[in-house]
Amino acid sequence: MIPANFDYLRVDSVEGALNALQEHGDEAKLIAGGHSLLPLMKFRLSAPAYLVDINRLDDLKYVREENSHLVIGALTRHSDIETNPLIKENAGLLASATHHVGDPQVRHRGTIGGAIAHGDPASDIPSALLALNATVVVTGPEGAREIPIDDFFVGFLETDLKDDEMLTQIKVPCVPDAKWSFQKFNRRAQDWAIVGASILVNNGQSGISLVNMHSTPFRASAVEEAIASGANAVEASEQAAIGTEPTSDINASVEYRKHLARVLVKRGLEEAGL
Repeated sequence: MIPANFDYLRVDSVEGALNALQEHGDEAKLIAGGHSLLPLMKFRLSAPAYLVDINRLDDLKYVREENSHLVIGALTRHSDIETNPLIKENAGLLASATHHVGDPQVRHRGTIGGAIAHGDPASDIPSALLALNATVVVTGPEGAREIPIDDFFVGFLETDLKDDEMLTQIKVPCVPDAKWSFQKFNRRAQDWAIVGASILVNNGQSGISLVNMHSTPFRASAVEEAIASGANAVEASEQAAIGTEPTSDINASVEYRKHLARVLVKRGLEEAGL
């Protein structure tokens, strides 16, 4: 399939990107790696009149530690995140989930900001950020605002980003002593997850989230509550499918996905030492 015609704009600053979004409104889309947007355009599920290329915004490519948090620029490539020493030491779950994204070619072009802004419930990275209780920073004409990751995803492929805003930064609490596990079940190593699970256990607290089990990236609150009440891995994992709304497709039925959620959460909790 060939995308509909569009005009190409290349900007060199956040201000330039925001100006383009303000000028063209919902007819404009930002593009960096393009692995989420371009397939939608090829299938004519998205037809922006303007593509705003933000690849030259080098000031949004970084990982640093500030106030017991990792601060990650939205244009940081997946390949940089999976190998970054700060992330591996303080948020190993994020490094592991990122390593499971696509193949090396995808990881060398895709960005963490694009993966989050796309809001795909089948994506690995939003799941890890939910378990880590991250915060998303977006910038618009009225300045920056911080959005807890639980409030960022509002519907299928829909986020709290406004048409004149762009995602600029992600803040992740440092948890160097946490135990974690990322579980992913798929047909081939490079495929989207049929079901996935992000598991974080830290000083009696937990963060549990699921991939491809709801219309949005999904926090398994029932599992977290079970762990807080003293449940072991087997008992807590039985709660994994509560509140989910998975779909049935060629890869799995609804019941099979719910079964997988329980199995993967159990494996993850056991790997995390619960």
